Amino acid sequence: MSRAVVTRSRKRDSSRDDIPVARRSRSSQPKRGGGLGLLIACGTVFSISLATVLFIPDLLPFTSRPQIVEGIDEQPGRDGRLLGHFPYPEAEMDELVPVEPGVELHRDAAIALDAMRRAAAADGIDLRLLSGYRSQQLQKSIFFDVKSERNQTAAERAKVSAPPGYSEHSTGYAVDLGDGADPASNLSEFFEQTAAFSWLQDHAASYHYTLSFPAVNSQGVSYEPWHWRFEGSAEALRRFEPARRLASGR
Repeated sequence: MSRAVVTRSRKRDSSRDDIPVARRSRSSQPKRGGGLGLLIACGTVFSISLATVLFIPDLLPFTSRPQIVEGIDEQPGRDGRLLGHFPYPEAEMDELVPVEPGVELHRDAAIALDAMRRAAAADGIDLRLLSGYRSQQLQKSIFFDVKSERNQTAAERAKVSAPPGYSEHSTGYAVDLGDGADPASNLSEFFEQTAAFSWLQDHAASYHYTLSFPAVNSQGVSYEPWHWRFEGSAEALRRFEPARRLASGR
């Protein structure tokens, strides 16, 4: 998620982007009749645990462990989000393939994107890839360097750029798209007025791409009509399940 084109070389350069328990204690000495008491206690704990799993799904572990980000005072919430963003692991290098000079994607996302761009071109749409995979180190620079330049708080910055460890781009499944016929609209809300965006609304789902941050979204992130994520594999679906659940109100 960004306000400027960000590319990444194999050396992972430092280019910047302009987007923009519970606790249980035991007595050291068992009480008399401890065998029966232990059996009852175990049964109670099992019942509580089962009830938790069946009726309180929000307490189940998320697919990605929330992480604290140095330099941000806020802590991840119960659902794992930090300033509206869900945690995401960084793609493995052997999962990434070059799509354009300096731009890589997860191989599954890349195959689907290629098919989608070919279909768009057949309809007269010049769908441009502006940004793909970003390392967490690059995301750290994007978040904190621009935050400092603009004198923004972490919460203000998070409206338009994810903290490191919380960017969909780091999974290799997210892309920023533009319209080659209207480059002035790149990475701005004006992109929604382009033929490319209209085409994406009608056809992107056929290629398993979905708009990550609509005009009104439950994550509280600024509207990004250019930011789309791939959900066409079992692994991609697992990655974005928390975001989909939140959006659907489940």
